[in-house]
Amino acid sequence: MTKLRQILPVLVALLLSASGMKAQQTPIFTNYTNSYAYINPGFAGLSEGVNLLGLYRQQWAGSFVDDQGTDLAPTTFLLTGDMPIRALGGGISFSVMNDKLGYENNVNVGLGYSYHIDMGGSTLGIGASVALLNRSLDFSHLVFGTTGDPLSGGISDERTAMMFDVSAGVFWQIPESFYIGISGINLLETTSKRLGNEDNGASFTTDRTFYAVAGYPFLFETLPAFKFIPSVGVMSDLASTQLNAGMKVTYNDIFSLGVNYRPQESIGLTVGLAIKDFVLGYAYDINTMGYHIRGSHEIALSYCFKLDMDRTPRDYRSVRYL
Repeated sequence: MTKLRQILPVLVALLLSASGMKAQQTPIFTNYTNSYAYINPGFAGLSEGVNLLGLYRQQWAGSFVDDQGTDLAPTTFLLTGDMPIRALGGGISFSVMNDKLGYENNVNVGLGYSYHIDMGGSTLGIGASVALLNRSLDFSHLVFGTTGDPLSGGISDERTAMMFDVSAGVFWQIPESFYIGISGINLLETTSKRLGNEDNGASFTTDRTFYAVAGYPFLFETLPAFKFIPSVGVMSDLASTQLNAGMKVTYNDIFSLGVNYRPQESIGLTVGLAIKDFVLGYAYDINTMGYHIRGSHEIALSYCFKLDMDRTPRDYRSVRYL
């Protein structure tokens, strides 16, 4: 019970803001290059194939458990897909994400389109997406410190709200070489209706977040079987900013090992195995924050089905599957 009393205020602080409630900052993954179809609509269809990805992340596993044995630490499931559609001059994408933190549960469903501009040796994707977010919070588990807290006004059960939002992004890549992307999700920062009464109650708000990502796969002539893939990702909601810096090494495009550094939070170790068109990956984050918080687990399975696009031969490949 003592441990729970210590961690609940931290979790509630993550959930609540002064005038409403926002979810924790949009999830970012140790293998963050796997989430491009979700965080950047401009990425849709840039590889000439059908790409599917399922990813599950259990953050700080077993660190925060309540008296009923419920793990309150964040858990996230992400499913994405994208493919080029020649008739549309670009590609489409979809995403489904279920994100949990404490007694809050969020389900996000999105659909996006990217228009592709051939720049002679490189391609620029300019995209937009729409999303529906269903957010719920069980107030019966929350204890408020003051009777005047605006969130305590008559709310003692689970409340749910549905919100609509839009995202936009650009993604530029040179096949088998440099790529860079800039995007923003939940740009409208939509606010739901009041969860309590008109004068005393809270509302949900979507979490507007901006991203910048870049990477540069390269080879050494003396080590032709190995591919080195450094990458960097930055996310910010303008209140806080998170940096990810990673390096992955692949052997004959079959085995991969990598490391990811998240300043003042974690060091992530990754391993991957490619079997035909399937890629299985696992990551473990070693917590560097202290506070007796345990590490995080992440597992991903992806599938890439190549399509004959009837174009001038080019070796396009999704940066996710290098």
